[in-house]
Amino acid sequence: MIELRSEPPRERADAARNRVAVLDAATRLFAERGVDGVTMDAVAAAAGVGKGTVFRRFGDKAGLAVALLDERERELQQAILFGPAPLGPGQPGDAARPARGDRLVAFVDAYLDYALDHLDLVRMSETASPGARYRIGAYRFWHRHVALLLAAARPDTDADALAHAVLAPLGAEHLRAMVAEVGAARTRAAVSTAVTAAARLQ
Repeated sequence: MIELRSEPPRERADAARNRVAVLDAATRLFAERGVDGVTMDAVAAAAGVGKGTVFRRFGDKAGLAVALLDERERELQQAILFGPAPLGPGQPGDAARPARGDRLVAFVDAYLDYALDHLDLVRMSETASPGARYRIGAYRFWHRHVALLLAAARPDTDADALAHAVLAPLGAEHLRAMVAEVGAARTRAAVSTAVTAAARLQ
């Protein structure tokens, strides 16, 4: 059973306002200047809060990136757990439930939508420190989902290990290098092909 990350504890009203102001400012500045062109000091100034507030709440730009991505990740997780087929399981009364392989392909497509739309932020969250990608809660969710699909589709395989191999081409550092080299459309097509082959679905 995959569980969504627990909801954060309830905030004081002033802390909640500051958080929204910081995230709104960061979203605007990242869109205008790119992630690498924005400092935490600039985010604090644009949000109208002290830089200490930003650092205490988010730690660094990687922490800010994680916070900005959180809502998008939750939306994708909800669709995986409860949404319509083939990304989600569909409804119990549906005439045709999605095959495990179809769900995996749909997950890869949906994940690429998310990652390519927010590539610089995802990359920052995954490369803040060595091995950061594999420690964040979102990766653990994606891995568990893929492993469950693989275990059902191919009971003869080591699903946990294969899930890591399937997710490897979806790393933001890898996607960024590919997009720079061959463009987003070719990256999407190639990664989808590689994942399908790694999962031995074709």
